[in-house]
Amino acid sequence: MTAYFLRRLLLIIPTFIGITVMVFTITRFVPGGPIERIIADARQMQTTDKSGGAANSRASSGQPLSDEQIEQLKVYYGFDKPLLISYFSWLFKVLKGDLGRSTRYYDPVWDMIKERIPVSLYFGVLTMVIVYGVCIPLGITKAVAHRSGFDNLSSILIFIGYAIPGWVAGVMMLVVFASWIDLFPLGGLVSDGFDQMSFVRKAMDLAWHTTLPLLSYVLGSFTVMTLLMKNTLMDNLSSDYVRTAIAKGLSFKQAVFRHALQNSLIPIATHFGNNVSIILTGSFLIEKVFNINGMGLLGYESVVDRDYPVVMGILVISSLLFMLGNILSDICVALVDPRVRFK
Repeated sequence: MTAYFLRRLLLIIPTFIGITVMVFTITRFVPGGPIERIIADARQMQTTDKSGGAANSRASSGQPLSDEQIEQLKVYYGFDKPLLISYFSWLFKVLKGDLGRSTRYYDPVWDMIKERIPVSLYFGVLTMVIVYGVCIPLGITKAVAHRSGFDNLSSILIFIGYAIPGWVAGVMMLVVFASWIDLFPLGGLVSDGFDQMSFVRKAMDLAWHTTLPLLSYVLGSFTVMTLLMKNTLMDNLSSDYVRTAIAKGLSFKQAVFRHALQNSLIPIATHFGNNVSIILTGSFLIEKVFNINGMGLLGYESVVDRDYPVVMGILVISSLLFMLGNILSDICVALVDPRVRFK
């Protein structure tokens, strides 16, 4: 088993290089980078000055920067070097723990990410606890009570929730519960004056702001995990070994929890490690809808602003977590399924 996981860890290296090379290449050829943004800002300033201080909607046709200034900007942002040389220069800095500086805010990328990790981690852990804590018992109940009124009604509600993306549900909940009913805040994670509140008030305020975003997070994973648990357990309940256990004198409840349940948890364990990266990186659109200053919102803004160092920094963290999560999934499967042997 040790040799297997060592090979998996070593496999992270070429996989990581392949992912980062592909995205790094795309960022170099996508228009609208930092240099183009600076040129557009300079052209807008030039147009404003020519109009006597009034903003003009038509950009000036002239080039506001000289060729020497553009070359200096290329050198500053590292666009003067060939693609591979630039990539390995960036990779060498990453190996030293330097993710670069934001081309939009000029702050260290790691500092920007580090400030937002607790927020995304807060929502990610809560989502995981709720999803696994509710979906597994609900899936078991639906499998045991298949085609009952409870199963049919819950299936309808689950499929309705699955048909609505989490961020769309967030917009709908904001319109209804925050705008019309005024029951929850329109966005943010805490209220003004949060630092001056008592501990109980802080907890209540945080829960007040957390409810709607958390429901949006849970909505996407809730259906998949519930139906996966139900369908897998139903397959195992119809297997010969379960019927044999009941025929030997075990009650149906004992057959479910002593035999069928453990085998039914194998697909759940497979998905567990893959959710590690989601715990930390969050959701771009949900955090944008609720204006939550987490990793998801940072990633969204960095893509929109063409802030390539931040995009690559988030990619480094999310890709490493995803690959480590795959290894964790293998470990979880080995713990649940005694038949698995890694050689």
